[in-house]
Amino acid sequence: MLLLAGIVNAQSVSRGEIRGLDEQIQDVKKDVIDLTAELTQLEEKLLFPSNTQVSFFVSFADAQLFDLEAVQLKLNDEIVAHHLYTFREIEALQKGGVQRIYTGNVQTGSHPLEVSFIGKSPAGKEHRANASYRVDKAVGPKFVEIKIAGAESAINFKDW
Repeated sequence: MLLLAGIVNAQSVSRGEIRGLDEQIQDVKKDVIDLTAELTQLEEKLLFPSNTQVSFFVSFADAQLFDLEAVQLKLNDEIVAHHLYTFREIEALQKGGVQRIYTGNVQTGSHPLEVSFIGKSPAGKEHRANASYRVDKAVGPKFVEIKIAGAESAINFKDW
């Protein structure tokens, strides 16, 4: 008897009530997405406060036909980033894209940066280069662009 009564009650739920419930579920999903975005922003501010934040970006000098294979960054004699490039990433860099390769925290002052890369020209010739740079960190965020000129086996730096 109780089972039959439960089935009758379940069938009496109208389509309007189901739509209302679907709308409530969609609202809750939107709220969760908004909260996740806020938490991500707060986490980034907590992990990388603006007064100690340093970020490095990789780009190509001009639109070169050059297949970048790997880039390595050493900051304060410690490897902080090593990246192997995919075809799509190389294509984006060739079209003028910029890749953020590292974001971290450093104290104010001068910090040695060493960058090395390896890649190949369209003809298959291997190109390598190493370069050093002194990162002068003041209070506030610091952004440094690492421009790779693969055909010339050169690395240039630019403070933003």
